[in-house]
Amino acid sequence: MGSPCKLHLYLTQKQANTVPQAALDCVFALEKKYSRYQSDSITSIINRSAGSGQCVRVDSETAALLDYANDAFEQSDGLFDITSGVLRKIWDFKSGILPSQETINQTLTLIGWQKIRWHNPYIELPEDMELDFGGYVKEYAADTLATFCMDNGVTHGLIDLGGDIRVIGPHLDGKPWKIGIRNPDNPEKALAHVESTGGGVATSGNYERCMVVDGHRYGHVFNPLTGWPVQGLASVTVQAEHCLIAGTLSTITMLKGRPGGGEWLQDMGLPNLIIEEP
Repeated sequence: MGSPCKLHLYLTQKQANTVPQAALDCVFALEKKYSRYQSDSITSIINRSAGSGQCVRVDSETAALLDYANDAFEQSDGLFDITSGVLRKIWDFKSGILPSQETINQTLTLIGWQKIRWHNPYIELPEDMELDFGGYVKEYAADTLATFCMDNGVTHGLIDLGGDIRVIGPHLDGKPWKIGIRNPDNPEKALAHVESTGGGVATSGNYERCMVVDGHRYGHVFNPLTGWPVQGLASVTVQAEHCLIAGTLSTITMLKGRPGGGEWLQDMGLPNLIIEEP
């Protein structure tokens, strides 16, 4: 998953003999299936077909994720776009150098979910375009893992996949899990905490992968319409029934920026914490 992952589960001895390893296998299987770094993943297979004129038939799980991406694209007015991963190729945060506007404009021609031919279960990509499930598959994995654990009798636990969290139930004594929200200016410390006894908690922020140029921070959350990192919000945390929903809403809010993002999220009526940039 490209980030630290932890399972905090209250288990019987019988469960402890089987559930942890099986849970890890579940996560590894999803990573193998959707990682763009795996040459035999469905993501790589679809991307290699771009421009060939051939449709790729996908399985029902992948089809559901693509349908979800389509819905999120429409409901976010094109801001949640799983074709925008190509922007990572021109934004090198280790270099400390901004890409030229000409380079950004050229890359923008390869972005746009509306250009994809998606007719469940068949997908066809135009030449040089790519899909990247990385923007939401980790949240999906947290929910999938939670379902697996609950199906195996686990009723108390917390799943943390790189900060995308799904709570199965409270601690054994009934107390909620206390989840720290990182300080964007000092990510090693918590700025605030939220409590949860069940459901998803996800945070989108501009502090994990970023660079500072001329005193201005550029983060890794890109606006697919402009090709530039989003501005206005430093961090958005959302609590929802599922981690996938929480993650999608937090990302869209970041993309909408200030003040529109906060207003849009408030209309959802879900617990949230928004940290604005100075």
